[in-house]
Amino acid sequence: MGRTYGLLTVLHTTIHFTLPARLNSYHMEKALTFPDRHGHNIAAILSALDGPTTPLAVLCHGFLSGKSSTTNKTLTRLLNERGLATFRFDFFGQGESDGPFEELTTTLAVHQVHAALDLVTSRGYDRIGLVGSSFGGLAAILTAAQRRDIACLALKCPVVDFAEELRLTFGLEELAQWEATDTIPNIMGGTTRVRLRYDFYEDSLGQIAYGPAEQITVPTLIVQGEKDECVPLHQSQRLYDALGGLKKLALLPEADHQFTRREDFHQMTTSISDWLFTHLT
Repeated sequence: MGRTYGLLTVLHTTIHFTLPARLNSYHMEKALTFPDRHGHNIAAILSALDGPTTPLAVLCHGFLSGKSSTTNKTLTRLLNERGLATFRFDFFGQGESDGPFEELTTTLAVHQVHAALDLVTSRGYDRIGLVGSSFGGLAAILTAAQRRDIACLALKCPVVDFAEELRLTFGLEELAQWEATDTIPNIMGGTTRVRLRYDFYEDSLGQIAYGPAEQITVPTLIVQGEKDECVPLHQSQRLYDALGGLKKLALLPEADHQFTRREDFHQMTTSISDWLFTHLT
């Protein structure tokens, strides 16, 4: 079954589910496919109340991840329980979305966040929060700086300057190998090298988010672990300084990049859920 919103043709299937009895709410999950401005199909899931339009959070996953990451699924549950809808999608070349991962760039990811926001606003959602994890945080910051229809922003260990992170992580020798082979080590811990064009690095040099962040005045939360082994802590601290308006930087002393300790993951997801509930309702 499909519907057309302006120039967007959206295909979807529907899965019904109920929340715990104490919440007395009925939700639907719709699997959607919609195009970005380049005609790439983006796979997504809308989890919403079966009733009047509600506030909604758009969830942007991290690098080498997907729309059904543990963070996204947990946030969907927490937010649905509080009456907020969620919209989560796969970036280009990841999950069920179109494209070879090796052609991904930050610029393309930002275009896809815009497409996701355009879709949910066309469906009548007019109180929208934007959530970004790591690489998804970078795309969320750059997008939020360009729009005026976002009510709040929540960032989980956001990348702000990916080029710097890559230089610190790989070193000059590995950067040279990347340029020569269009492959990188699997930064998520796998042993097989990942195909990714060196264009990604060159594109990231022009997609540093400190300057754009100065244009953001909506309430913004940053959550990061002080033992994050991937994203330098000074990036979040400098981002916090650049932001305008209401803002909060929550540093978890023992947390790593993946928030692998149960208590850290719980604190991170609860903080984001509370922030969205406060600023969307």
